[in-house]
Amino acid sequence: MKIKNLIALFLILSLAFLSAGCGSTPAQAQATPTPTQAPTATPAASPTQAAAAEAPAEPAQENKILVVVFSCTGTTKGVGEKIAALTGAELVDLVPAQPYTAEDLNYNDRSTRATVEQNTPDARPEIAEDISLNGVTTLYLGYPIWWGQAPRIMSSFVESHDFTGITVVPFCTSGGSGAGRTGETLGEQAGTGTFLTSTRFSSGVSDSELQSWIDSHK
Repeated sequence: MKIKNLIALFLILSLAFLSAGCGSTPAQAQATPTPTQAPTATPAASPTQAAAAEAPAEPAQENKILVVVFSCTGTTKGVGEKIAALTGAELVDLVPAQPYTAEDLNYNDRSTRATVEQNTPDARPEIAEDISLNGVTTLYLGYPIWWGQAPRIMSSFVESHDFTGITVVPFCTSGGSGAGRTGETLGEQAGTGTFLTSTRFSSGVSDSELQSWIDSHK
């Protein structure tokens, strides 16, 4: 009887031990935190690179050809247009503040505006708008011949600009009069730049003649 009781007690204790073992919850393993990757640092620019980035870009060096013409009847402008086309230059009109009318150019009336101006060496007709010569290295300057001279408005133009570093190539048109010393006179009035001798052209001058003339001044 005692043996049976001991066996029963042993079985009870074994079952209790097993129940306690199954009911226990194993400790949860703590996850090892993944280290955060540090951002890659951008290398600092060197002083030379920083200075180059901040420095403004230098403007391109200009080498500009310009054709400026004073023309009341369109004859001089027609020649100027051909020169501009042959040289690839820009053509600019020299416009008087007070335009000349047909009556102003009447050669038979000594009281007309153009006649009075040409007989007054100090006359300086006003120009409507200033013409910029920035970057210009070669200037073709065209005008008609009035009473054997360049119109006084040409004196207004050359005396109001600085032609330093510019080669001025004068040309003129007329019904028959030659260029005379008009180019040299304009150069004396300008006081700066290099003014060449003026060449007289007729309204029907050919492109080949003008091209030979242009090439002779290069």
